[in-house]
Amino acid sequence: QVQLVESGGGLVQAGGSLRLSCVASGRTASRCEMGWFRQAPGQEREFVAAIPWSGDSRYYADSVKDRFTISRDNAKNTVYLQINSLKPADTAVYYCAADGPKSYRAATSYYYQEGYSYWGQGTQVTVSS
Repeated sequence: QVQLVESGGGLVQAGGSLRLSCVASGRTASRCEMGWFRQAPGQEREFVAAIPWSGDSRYYADSVKDRFTISRDNAKNTVYLQINSLKPADTAVYYCAADGPKSYRAATSYYYQEGYSYWGQGTQVTVSS
């Protein structure tokens, strides 16, 4: 079992930056694949970014890849999402997600909610114009 706690959300003006954090706890927390999703009001939850436990790859949604950066610090069991040049369209609840280590994982699985077993409660990001 893995528990996830997000932080770092808030109200920010367009063009600003935020860094979201997600701290994982649990026996396999440091070896989890990690991802970020977001859900805007009235919208489906969508993939934002992901990083495997090794940290040797990054996966991004096309809509954010020039502005968002995902990283992780396994010594702290923490994954980060740096968000730059924020837009009102980025307003959403941002969720951290994790999945335990597997002997094989298809790269496509990082992009889908079904690829993750554990979810945080979310942190609200609101961007004013």
